[in-house]
Amino acid sequence: MSLEPSADPAADRRATYDYRSSDVDRPALVDDLMRLVTCEIRADTYSRQLYATDASAYELTPIAVAFPESTADVAGILEYCAEREIPVLPRGGGTSLAGQTVNRAVVLDFTRHMNEILEIDPTGRTATVQPGTILGTLNEALAPHDLKFAPDPAWGDKSAIGGAIGNNSTGAHSLTYGKTDAYIESVEAVLADGTVTEFGAVTRDEIDDRADPDGDLEARIYAEVARILDEDAELVDETYPDLKRNVSGYNLDRLVAEYRGETLPGGEETGEPKTVNLARLLAGSEGTLAIVTEATVSLESVPETKAVSLLCYADLHQAMAEVEPILEHDPAAVEVLDDVLLDLARETAEFGPVTEMLPEGTNAVLLVEFYADDAAHGREQVAGLLADRCPDAAAEGEPAADAPRTDDEHRAIDALEAYEKEARTTFWKLRKSGLPILLSRTTDEKHISFIEDTAIPPAQLPTFVERFEEILENHDTYATFYAHAGPGVLHVRPLINTKTEVGLDQLHGIADAVTDLVVELGGSVSGEHGDGRARTQWNRKLYGDELWETFQELKTAFDPDWILNPGQVVFREDDPTDLREHLRFDPDYEFDSGFDPELEWDNDNGMQGMVELCHGCGGCRGEQETTGGVMCPTYRASREEITATRGRANALRQAMSGEMDRGEAVSDEFVEEVMDLCIGCKGCAVDCPSEVDMAKLKAEVTHEYHQRNGASLRDRLFANVATLSKWGSRLAPLSNAATSVPGARKLLEATVGIDSNRSLPTFEPVTFREWFANRGGSRIAEREAKRKAVVYPDTYTNYSNPAAGKAAVRVLEAAGVHVTVPGELDDTGRPAFSKGFLEKARTTARENVAALSPLVADGWDVVVIEPSDAVMFQSDYLDLLSSDSAERLAGATYGVCEYLDAFRLDEAIEFDDRSTDRSLTYHGHCHQKATKKDHHAVGVLRRAGYTVDPLDSGCCGMAGSFGYEAEHGSMSDAIASILYEQVADSDGERVVAPGASCRTQLENRPTATEKPPTPIELVAAALS
Repeated sequence: MSLEPSADPAADRRATYDYRSSDVDRPALVDDLMRLVTCEIRADTYSRQLYATDASAYELTPIAVAFPESTADVAGILEYCAEREIPVLPRGGGTSLAGQTVNRAVVLDFTRHMNEILEIDPTGRTATVQPGTILGTLNEALAPHDLKFAPDPAWGDKSAIGGAIGNNSTGAHSLTYGKTDAYIESVEAVLADGTVTEFGAVTRDEIDDRADPDGDLEARIYAEVARILDEDAELVDETYPDLKRNVSGYNLDRLVAEYRGETLPGGEETGEPKTVNLARLLAGSEGTLAIVTEATVSLESVPETKAVSLLCYADLHQAMAEVEPILEHDPAAVEVLDDVLLDLARETAEFGPVTEMLPEGTNAVLLVEFYADDAAHGREQVAGLLADRCPDAAAEGEPAADAPRTDDEHRAIDALEAYEKEARTTFWKLRKSGLPILLSRTTDEKHISFIEDTAIPPAQLPTFVERFEEILENHDTYATFYAHAGPGVLHVRPLINTKTEVGLDQLHGIADAVTDLVVELGGSVSGEHGDGRARTQWNRKLYGDELWETFQELKTAFDPDWILNPGQVVFREDDPTDLREHLRFDPDYEFDSGFDPELEWDNDNGMQGMVELCHGCGGCRGEQETTGGVMCPTYRASREEITATRGRANALRQAMSGEMDRGEAVSDEFVEEVMDLCIGCKGCAVDCPSEVDMAKLKAEVTHEYHQRNGASLRDRLFANVATLSKWGSRLAPLSNAATSVPGARKLLEATVGIDSNRSLPTFEPVTFREWFANRGGSRIAEREAKRKAVVYPDTYTNYSNPAAGKAAVRVLEAAGVHVTVPGELDDTGRPAFSKGFLEKARTTARENVAALSPLVADGWDVVVIEPSDAVMFQSDYLDLLSSDSAERLAGATYGVCEYLDAFRLDEAIEFDDRSTDRSLTYHGHCHQKATKKDHHAVGVLRRAGYTVDPLDSGCCGMAGSFGYEAEHGSMSDAIASILYEQVADSDGERVVAPGASCRTQLENRPTATEKPPTPIELVAAALS
């Protein structure tokens, strides 16, 4: 039996995977630690390589990976490592951009187990959480109380609060909320020697009582804090930049300001003098001072509503000159997008329509958002802004009498307004278009994050941008400028090829010159993403030698042997940090897949470009309830890094670039542990910011594995399911009864590996194709038809579910379409493609293209009922074949509801409202979602008279043959449980789904009373 969906899928006795490789690098260390702690410790190659990267440009293989379950586990690991001077690195979601979450250390992944929300106090407006708690999950739990954790980093729905503390994170609305440190009330922390302590607000007297430079570790920490307050306060005051968004170095400016009771830059009050909160000293320390195991944070109210204006400018320089006067209007956010990103956005299908709203001549935009008490207040705030900064724009509201007026010239050429949520989302969508576009490059040149978040006084932004552009030109490259203009934190990612010595020179030269510029203009080298490997070396230049020594002394006081994430924020003189070291791609990097790709790769660098594309942002690690989308089902079910797209992509790249043994990518273990658990949902092709196509990569690797090692009987059976279905239909009903014979399913599992708990497809004795021929063809004459369509008899529809085919024909004819069903075609090649038999799939594709191309040329459309088969024509044939005829067929192929919706054919149909009195819960097929075609069925069903709740759901977990394979049964169940919860929460009375696999899985849910119908069947049921 498979496990309960909540259990670890790998614990199923039939599972052939355990998320790791069989080797162990340091078995003695693992054995020692396992005797001391209760949590899991891994030191195998796969696990270590998975944690060698984060969202930065860096890669450094750790010593081991631990998954602590309690503070006691953390303390035990630290005590052991301190005695042996083994480095330790705390890690959350691995979404950091400066390299601070990779190190040659024992990595502690807190997101697996220590991720609980321990307490929410709505009255006191605080929450107590463990460090692995994802920010998006916390805010979801706070939503019923109209509260939130205020800092909003871009990847907040994938990053952990421990990481937010480590980086002192903030986000687009820092003008209102500031940084994470403002919200830390207290923490439980484990010190470098394993001591468990608490840090929070303390008076100077309490500090002095606890301080002892010759005492235990905690006493020495308090002694160093007292020394800094006594001896270095003036130096801190003179040296730290006067900025709201500085996270470089240690958080000494807040320490000193709190001690003095002074207001912080940006206006935050610090309270009574001679009281400091030492928990906030850990903010921005990047795990180098102590390891947080529990945190109590303060919360903010969710704004009543928001209002947005999009100010349009002729160029970036004009926009930058506007930032300071705009700040007089007290916005919550001011975001910028430059001409490079706007031009790139114009060329994309997703963002192109948004750019069409912009007036001609727009080459830069500023998005200005206000928090408002109500809609009228929002319109008033925007009207005040436009009256001051763009008086020619016709504002929807009237400005308040006391709205700010600045003397600065106005430069905006026009302005747009948004008040409703959908319109505001559209504007923000344009602003956020930048990162996905930048990260989609498959060339050797990448937009590298290493000086992308310098913080500059807003008044200096025009000078900064002009001088920065000169630096880039001097180094023969360019960059885009976008993000947080309001607080002066522009994201700037130069295009650099670090695989070359020239690229390394650019990396260092640009960083050096930009640091000089930042210091000159009174800024900071990091206003958001921290120091890490990219910026630590510049802290000495930013703060000077004296404060650099203070950093070293503070680090030593907390961590005498420098075992906590060494090399970040500050370093020892004998072990300096250099941003050119430990890069993921450097001049010594070599790629060798070990085989020639079988598929067409039309991106730069071909398959290699795709293998190297993942930048590590962790977008595939989001939870269904907070991030939605399809990606990544196996991670959501297991919470194992190796099952996320990021994990697979990194492991595949490392296996093909010498980090693992040559040939590892097609070894039994790699295929089983890494590639086999990819269910081919294609979600990463749309939900991943870089659009890593792991399903296609899996097909390549699986094909090569078959070439070298042969294929199993089960794989061959599934690849030839069309032939099996044909015989099943001919022998029905005998074939259907065969699997009901006692012991038959257990025999199938024992001999072939087909899960004995699964209901196998049944077959109809009269196929869809035969039914159509028997009825005499189409009831709509070709000469009278609006359009003519080939309804393709895909394998499942033809042999197992002719009812869907019959319904499609009825609906199409009701819409005035002349229909034909070809008699000589059968399989689309989808099963063979999914199982890695690419040559067989290509042969089938050629046959189908040859048969259908003449019809397409004669004006016929191709309509497919089963979603995965439709996408096979529309997308996968282009990977198998490089031909104009395949392109034309792809362009002429539609899913059946897509066809009705695209040409609005259903608008000509008369529906019977009495047949559609039930509300529906709609679960779309992941292949349709990946190709952005999932919405069509919802529109058609609604026009047919149904009330439809479309789920923002992922894969059902069945995924073709995946859910039938015994070793994957428990993983399939675990994935399905997520969907079942969404269905249970929906108000729909009946579930509907277009895919055969989805419908089979949904039929298995505990409360199911039927196998869900397809959308086209319900549309047919609504016909008058």
